[in-house]
Amino acid sequence: MASVRSLKKDIDLLMSLALSDCFYVLEYNSKVNEEEVLNIAKDIIQKHRELRIRVNHPDGKDNPKLVKEYYNKLVTDMLNSADASLEKLSEEVKKVV
Repeated sequence: MASVRSLKKDIDLLMSLALSDCFYVLEYNSKVNEEEVLNIAKDIIQKHRELRIRVNHPDGKDNPKLVKEYYNKLVTDMLNSADASLEKLSEEVKKVV
C-alpha cells in the first residue's frame, strides 16, 4: 500500500467520477427517472463519507498485517461500491432507451 493520503485521493476521485456520471445522465437524458438517479447519487455520497471515515480508523494499529488486510478490504469495498452504483445507473439509462 502506498499511503493513506493517496488512498483518500483515490476514494475522492473514484466517487466523484461516479457522481459526475449521475449528473451527466440527468443533464443530457431528459427521459430518465430523476428520482432514481438522485437516489443513486445520494448512495454514492453516503458511501464516500463511510469510506473516508474508515480510512482514518484502521483496525489493529499495532499489527501491520491486520492493517494491511484492513486497507485491502477498504479498497475492495471502494471498487465494489463504485461498480454497483454505476451498474444501477446503467440500468436506469437502459430503461429509457
